[in-house]
Amino acid sequence: MKLEVKDLTKIYHSQNGDVTAIDHVNLQVEESEFVMIVGPSGCGKTTLINMIGGLDEATSGQVILDGKEIEGPGPDRGMVFQGYSLFPWLTVLKNVEFGMKMRKVPAEERTRKAMEYIKLVGLEGFENALPKQLSGGMKQRVAIARTLANEPEMLLMDEPFGALDAQTRVVMQELLAKISRETRTTILFITHDIDEAVLLGDRIYVMSRRPGTIREVITSSLPAERNHNCFVLPQFLETKKKIMDMLWQESQDAALDR
Repeated sequence: MKLEVKDLTKIYHSQNGDVTAIDHVNLQVEESEFVMIVGPSGCGKTTLINMIGGLDEATSGQVILDGKEIEGPGPDRGMVFQGYSLFPWLTVLKNVEFGMKMRKVPAEERTRKAMEYIKLVGLEGFENALPKQLSGGMKQRVAIARTLANEPEMLLMDEPFGALDAQTRVVMQELLAKISRETRTTILFITHDIDEAVLLGDRIYVMSRRPGTIREVITSSLPAERNHNCFVLPQFLETKKKIMDMLWQESQDAALDR
């Protein structure tokens, strides 16, 4: 087992009272698996991935990566967020090299490796461009290349394509699916987009409304090579409807709770 989350609970304390963001969440991710987490807005998806990334502390429970409990951030987990977080004064090449430079990787080696990942994400020829010269999709490609260049054990992605237009989003989804197949990187991906979850996930964890729990786990029946043609497959539409029905029920139950 690559990643194991055991009975993870997060309670935020404030003067207005305690808020339980997630409650006894359990999930597993196998080596080289692409796992999606989808759920209603406010269900604690980002809280969960931040604790897996070591950016937030759990109230109770454990996060175990490669048999060791996570106690904070580490280079074994690479994170990609919706914001691109690029250094605007550095070129594409220098942005991708940055993490390796901090780890004191020799200049020749880090340039060679950075160029490999720039090519992998389809940005060959743009290595000397500045972020302001790139589109949103291209900036996110740089962010992915920079994270992969540090060769993390696992890639954590929090709605990385959420700010992109619909067409660019599908292009980026196909690119990430291709990268996943070629690099065999283990990926845990948070999304609110049901189509995205069904297209990319080997398995999909569906979360309940807050306090977030795991409502159901769905195993994909799509072909290994994922692209836009999958959107019209019967098994895609069946899984999409199943998730839509669950999330609709969650929204109805939340309305009754008010």
